[in-house]
Amino acid sequence: MKHLVAACAATLSLALLIPAAPSHARAIPLEQAAQRLSHISVVRRGDAGSPVILIPGLATPRAVWDGVAAKLAKDHRVYLIQVNGFGGDGPGGNLDTPVLAGIVADLHALIRHDRLSGAAVVGHSLGGLTAMMLGRDHPEDAGRLMIVDALPFFGVLATPPGREASVAGVEPTAQAMRNAVAATYGKPADPAIIERQTAGLTQTPEAAALVRTWAAKADARVVSRALYEDMITDLRAELPRITAPITLVYPWTEGRLTADQTAAFYAAQFRGARSFKAVEVRGAGHFVMLDQPAAFAAALDDFLR
Repeated sequence: MKHLVAACAATLSLALLIPAAPSHARAIPLEQAAQRLSHISVVRRGDAGSPVILIPGLATPRAVWDGVAAKLAKDHRVYLIQVNGFGGDGPGGNLDTPVLAGIVADLHALIRHDRLSGAAVVGHSLGGLTAMMLGRDHPEDAGRLMIVDALPFFGVLATPPGREASVAGVEPTAQAMRNAVAATYGKPADPAIIERQTAGLTQTPEAAALVRTWAAKADARVVSRALYEDMITDLRAELPRITAPITLVYPWTEGRLTADQTAAFYAAQFRGARSFKAVEVRGAGHFVMLDQPAAFAAALDDFLR
């Protein structure tokens, strides 16, 4: 859990950003349907096999999946999502309507257009929350869900010990952080602040350097809106509506909590899920796929099998 706590702390200090590398995959025309995707953009790799949809987290480009996308594309149709306003993209419709609901609506339109019903959907952090929302709202869209270090209610981590986590309880903090993040729009990034904000999200120097490199690329207006919605969205009571099996991938390293305590915490958050499996990845921070790429790739292979 300490990595989620670290992620929470970093987010509440205007962070949760991720690195990316140039992608040579082709963007999907989606014909006329593309014009209806105002909250996300899509890149596809691979032309055969079962579909896999990969959703990055808050302020995170699609290239966070570069470590697994090429291999997956040999046997799957891989759809790499990027939220408009992240990774240097323009904000699209994410300044006009709710971000999370818009992402879910665009994913549903993509799935219907490309006939991807029953797809394997993988989401990291904020992307994990939107994957669960997709499974709740459109049960036919997702055949299975892999949630990478995300919770049904992020507000649990923003609630003081001993108090019951609730939307009402985290609302003032969520509003304050939304306003603080939005106020940074158009201002030059301070490398020292970025380094402090991203500390604890990764466990390797290489991953940390990538995170710092990308920290200033996301549109702060979109980040602020998405952060606020993430903090006040509580899916705990709605988990039974998600019919797709859920696999949670979470990190653990030596620290305040034991491995058993961490496992118990995550299991408690997903209580009520119809089908739930947890996979621990040791020696990783919040960005599991960057810190332990081989272990993450193995977990993903097992999930897709």
